Amino acid sequence: MKILKAKKFALAMSAAFVLGMSGSAMAEETIKIAFAGPMTGSVKQYGDMVQEGYITAIEAINAAGGVNGKKLEAVLYDDACEPKQAVTVANKIVSDGIKFVVGHVCSGSTIPAADIYDGEGIVMITPSSTAPVLTEAKLRHSIFRSIGRDDQQAPIAAEYIVSKGKWKNIAIVHDKQSYGQGLASVVKAKLDEAKVPVVLFEGLNAGESDYSALITKLKSSGVDFVYFGGYHPELGLLERQAREQGLNVTFMGPEGIANSALASIAGAAVEGTLMTLPADFSADPENAKIVEQFKTKNRDASGTFQLPAYSAVVVIADAIKGAKSEDSVEVAEYIHGNTFNTPIGKIGFDKKGDLTNFKFVIYETKKDGSRVPAP
Repeated sequence: MKILKAKKFALAMSAAFVLGMSGSAMAEETIKIAFAGPMTGSVKQYGDMVQEGYITAIEAINAAGGVNGKKLEAVLYDDACEPKQAVTVANKIVSDGIKFVVGHVCSGSTIPAADIYDGEGIVMITPSSTAPVLTEAKLRHSIFRSIGRDDQQAPIAAEYIVSKGKWKNIAIVHDKQSYGQGLASVVKAKLDEAKVPVVLFEGLNAGESDYSALITKLKSSGVDFVYFGGYHPELGLLERQAREQGLNVTFMGPEGIANSALASIAGAAVEGTLMTLPADFSADPENAKIVEQFKTKNRDASGTFQLPAYSAVVVIADAIKGAKSEDSVEVAEYIHGNTFNTPIGKIGFDKKGDLTNFKFVIYETKKDGSRVPAP
């Protein structure tokens, strides 16, 4: 998922705990899997989603006997979705001797951390970082993701816009950051290919409180549709202020806007917002038992990142079993060469560490913030 403007950082270093184990059992040897992502900050909710999937998977695997006779141990690290702090966290994970990581959550944090992990041979699987540059910039042997890429997601958005053919003046707005701008650029390129004119391609500054100048530009351009590349705090504010200033248009965005807080920020203006999201894997009947695991802990399996995160843990655990080794280099080799049965389907990875396939779908937001498949 993604980069966000720097925030003050509160690091939860070595907040380790063993799930389902007694105090006396904590002395036993375990296999540590780190979570790295925002536990504080404005996009903490996305970190919560990943943590729910990660912890639920660890609990389930431990309840089934663990991995090669050992329990998995969860170790949590807060990077606040801030790149510099992500580097600090990655170095801490290295110094703590942990060989497996689920995270980071935001692309802007994941990208610099990935260099550290790959240099140390640490296996990292991100269930939410979608920026192509993570795996395109260089070939990293031990870096993977259990979610699709922006260049898989953005074309679906563009195809939907083109297929409907009802919007005549389209604007593309982004937050000037790697995740949002990357998505916006791909959507624009696809619309250009389809000969659908983009009347405005504009960036905004994340964290600002007044987008009146941008809204004036949108109004003067006669815009009737806005694709937004970025996160829910900025889009919600933009939607609300646009409505207040008499600009009634259709907004669309990526999975980074899929947050319950979007409706509370945007108010009534949230109605009709379109978004590309991973398919709802919790609706798959084959995942009924896993969904129940979430319910028994008062967790929600239907969020954007929960089951991709659960799947990341499954891949790591199954690769350790398959490789018959906890050596992370050998585990990475096994991941590259095999397929895995997970809640997001039977998955495999290409040489870059990307999924060979991943399903995104389009949803429409209702007035109360709920989502339904887009018409």
